[in-house]
Amino acid sequence: MAAPGFEDGIRVLCYTREPLEEQIYAPKLAYSMHLAYCEDGFGYRALNRNSGVLFAKAVENPDGTLSAKSLKNPYLFNLADGTFGVAAVRTGPEGGPDEDSKGAVLLFSSPDLVQYREIGLLRLKKDAIVQRVMCEYDGAHQRYVIRWSDTDGNFYRNFSDDILDLNGASSPERAEAYAPASIDADIEGIVPGNAISVARAAADRLLRKLAVPSNVRNDVPERVVAAAEEELKEIYATAVYSDGTSAVKKVDWQTAGIDWNRAGNHRITGRIRQERYPFPLAVNRADPCIARWRGNYYFIATNDADGNRTLSIREAETIRGLFDAEEIKLLDTETYGHLKNFLWAPELHDIGGDLYIFHAGSTGEFADIQSHVMKLKKGGNPAKAEDWEVPVRVVRSDGRPLFEAGITLDMTVIQWKDRVYAVWAQRRFVPQDLGSWIYIAEADPAEPWKLKSDPVLLSRPEYGWENNRTFVDEGPFALITDKKIFVTIACALVDATYCVGVLGADLDADLLDAASWTKGNYPILTSRSVPGEYGPGHNSYVTDEDGVIWNVYHARAGIDQPRCAGVRRVHFDVDGYPVLDLTEERDLNPDLAEVSIELIVRPS
Repeated sequence: MAAPGFEDGIRVLCYTREPLEEQIYAPKLAYSMHLAYCEDGFGYRALNRNSGVLFAKAVENPDGTLSAKSLKNPYLFNLADGTFGVAAVRTGPEGGPDEDSKGAVLLFSSPDLVQYREIGLLRLKKDAIVQRVMCEYDGAHQRYVIRWSDTDGNFYRNFSDDILDLNGASSPERAEAYAPASIDADIEGIVPGNAISVARAAADRLLRKLAVPSNVRNDVPERVVAAAEEELKEIYATAVYSDGTSAVKKVDWQTAGIDWNRAGNHRITGRIRQERYPFPLAVNRADPCIARWRGNYYFIATNDADGNRTLSIREAETIRGLFDAEEIKLLDTETYGHLKNFLWAPELHDIGGDLYIFHAGSTGEFADIQSHVMKLKKGGNPAKAEDWEVPVRVVRSDGRPLFEAGITLDMTVIQWKDRVYAVWAQRRFVPQDLGSWIYIAEADPAEPWKLKSDPVLLSRPEYGWENNRTFVDEGPFALITDKKIFVTIACALVDATYCVGVLGADLDADLLDAASWTKGNYPILTSRSVPGEYGPGHNSYVTDEDGVIWNVYHARAGIDQPRCAGVRRVHFDVDGYPVLDLTEERDLNPDLAEVSIELIVRPS
C-alpha cells in the first residue's frame, strides 16, 4: 500500500555521491547528478546502478585543450511547459571551487530526466561564490524564483521570466535563510539534493530507461499445427522484460515419441535457447573483434601478453568454438620495416566482398602510431599470414598522411546506403596535447585506406566519465539497427575506470554532419555494470547465424588484473538503444526457461 500522495506518480530524488577510491568511484563520477525514485513513500531506490546520469561539460581553453568540470548540489524543478530543469553549482573537476562560475549557477533542461541539454551559466551576482541553489516556477506571477546562498552564508533571491535566458535574471536581493528539506535515503555514498513528484507516464519512462531490466515472462503460441519436426523449429519464444521490451529466442522442443506420420494432439515442452559464454573468452586480449565471414567466425584482438607486438587470429565454425581455437600469427613487429611497435586494435571488415583488417601500428615510437589497413588476397584464407597483403597507412583524399601532428588509431568503418565511412580516434600532440577525439570521413570502398572527404569531429571527452584520469574518446564501432545508427566509444583511462559511451544518428541523417549525432549523457557500460568485470570497453559487435547480436568487449576480472576479451548478448531498450550489461541471469530467468505448447500433428 502506497503512502498518501503516491497514488498517481512517483517521487524522484536527485543527488551526488561521496567519492571513493580513484578506480572505484572517482570525484569526476561522484560529482554528477544521480537519480533515485520512490513509488510507495517508504524508501528511495537508486537508478542507473547508483551511477551519474548528468555531468557538467568541460570548457574549451584558448589553446584548444579542455578544462574538466563537475557539479554539486543539483536542484531538480519543473519548467513552465511541464518539462524539467536542473540548477547546480558548477565545480572544478575534483569538486572544488570553479573560478569561471563565480556569481552563477549551471542550468540544464530535460524533456524526460534521461536526456539533458546544458544551457549554460545563469548569472546571479557578480563575484559571489554560489554554495547552494533552489529554483521554482511561480505560476501565479508567471516567473521563476531562484533562491541561493553564497559561501559566506548570505542568502539571496532573483527572479526571471525566462529561466533559459542566461542574462535575464533580475538583480539579487537579500532573502531569508532557507534549508533544503531533509531526505533520508539508504543509498551508498548519497549526498541528497531535492525530490519532486513526477507524473506516472513520465515516471514509467524514466524507470524503463534507468532501472536494470530482467526477464519476467516468456511467451509462446498456445498451439501450433505442424507436419514435420522442421516446422516446429520455426516456433520461437518471446522473452518479455521488466522494462516492457522483448527479445525473440529459439526453443529446443522435446519431440521424442511424436509420430509425425499420424495425426494427433500433443502437449510438448521446450527449453528456451540462450547461449551463455563464460568470461573470459581470451586472457590478455584487448580491443577484441569477432567477424563472421563466409560461414566461419574469426576472432582478433590486441595482444597484451607480448607487449602488443603481434596480431593473431582464431577461426571456428561457432562463437563458442573460438574459445579453444588455435591462434595463428598473422603479423608481428619483425614482418615489415614500417611496423615495428604498437600493433593495436585490429578489426575485421568485409567491404564489397573483400576482407580487410584495420589496425594501428608504429615505425617505433608512441608518437608515430597511425591507422593502417591490410587486405586479404583474392581467394585467400584469413587464417594464413601469407594470404594477407602488406598493410597500408591510411591517407587523406589528396594522398597526404591522415594526420601528422599526433597519432591516429582504432579505425573502424560504417557501411550505409552504398557508402563507406571511416571513423577513428585521433590525438593531437603539437603544440598541445588535446587528448583523444573521434573523427569521421567518407572512404573509398575500393581502397578503404583512402579517404574521400575531410575529417569531421564527432566527439571529444567533455564529460567526467570521458575525461576521468585522462582525456580520451577512442575505440569507435558501429551498430546499425532498423531504428538508428549507433557508434559506441571507449572512454577514460584504460584501467578500471574505462567505460563505454554511445553516439546515435537517425537512419536518414547526413553522417558527415556532426549535428546529426547525439552523445548520451552517461556511459552505458562501466565497472558498476556487471559484478566482477572492471574497466569494460573498446567493444565491437557480431551477429550470429540466429540473428542474435553479440557485444565483444574487454574487461578485467579484478581491478589490477589483465585485460580479457568477453562476449555478451546485446539487448535494446524502449528507445531502441543498445543495452550492454544485461547479464545472463537477467537475460533469461532460469525458472522461466521451460515453456509448453499444444502441438497438432497433421501429416502432409
